[in-house]
Amino acid sequence: MPAIDDPNYLNREQHFADAGIYRISETEALVQTIDFFTPIVDDPYTFGQIAAANALSDVYAMGGKPLTALNIVCFPLNCLPLDVLQDILRGGYDKILEAGAALVGGHSIEDSEPKYGLSVTGLVTIEKMVTGGGANPGDCLVLTKPLGTGIIATAVKGEMIATEEAAGSIKGMAELNAAASEAMVEVGVSACTDITGFSLLGHLNEMLISSSCSAELFYHKIPYYKGVPEMVAMGMIPAGAYRNLDYIRPRITWQGGEDDKDDTLITLADPQTSGGLLVALREEKLDQYLNTLVKKGSEGHYIGNIIETAAPGGIILK
Repeated sequence: MPAIDDPNYLNREQHFADAGIYRISETEALVQTIDFFTPIVDDPYTFGQIAAANALSDVYAMGGKPLTALNIVCFPLNCLPLDVLQDILRGGYDKILEAGAALVGGHSIEDSEPKYGLSVTGLVTIEKMVTGGGANPGDCLVLTKPLGTGIIATAVKGEMIATEEAAGSIKGMAELNAAASEAMVEVGVSACTDITGFSLLGHLNEMLISSSCSAELFYHKIPYYKGVPEMVAMGMIPAGAYRNLDYIRPRITWQGGEDDKDDTLITLADPQTSGGLLVALREEKLDQYLNTLVKKGSEGHYIGNIIETAAPGGIILK
């Protein structure tokens, strides 16, 4: 795409931006994003919740607050009853309401496979705006949700676990990143991105390239949803994890045990749906951020550090 020479488009030069940021006054800017996908769970209402939470997440990753949302709907009228669509939209509406935003319309088309999501507009205070390009050597990395949603979804589809056994990951996907975002704006952080389809390794790599630095991850400290290691051992791996790993592997330096290597790498490359925030912040703010998350009913896991390097984008796993 051609470069856009508009000084109000504040992150026009940032690679891998989670959302577009457009200044509307001296102090405030709009945050705009869009996301939609096919069902990841069988229950229509829950699917609507997850898709909406996922779309809203990019606004939270920038330190913004959602203002309005538009529904995006693809639906097979000849294959599924309209009650299913009603439940999907109801799930999305409830999440939009929980986020304090307004549903102001949308658009639908007939399609062979159901798809749902949102176009979201948010508002951010410019001086508190967070992007993925501000990480600095010495910063700590905090992850606010466990990993493994792609693996668990694959296991459910393969009937290796029941939907009830996946309740933890389903609940996690439906949770908004609002509390984690509020905490980072309150504490002040260097950079942030949300973890979605490109996996923890992929989105971290984007942050590192944008910030001209590298990172070390302590892989034993990275949290997973219940059942993820067992499902990996059984081969319940989504195709997207292999594609992610193929892309990111040249940027990985492994310093762990050989027995851990294959399962760890594929798990960290697992494509996430409505994953948590990955936050980079100064070491002296780490405890404050973790404590603030707990006070707001969220969670955080210190998983690594930003380090200086001559070749930006590298990730050391140790």
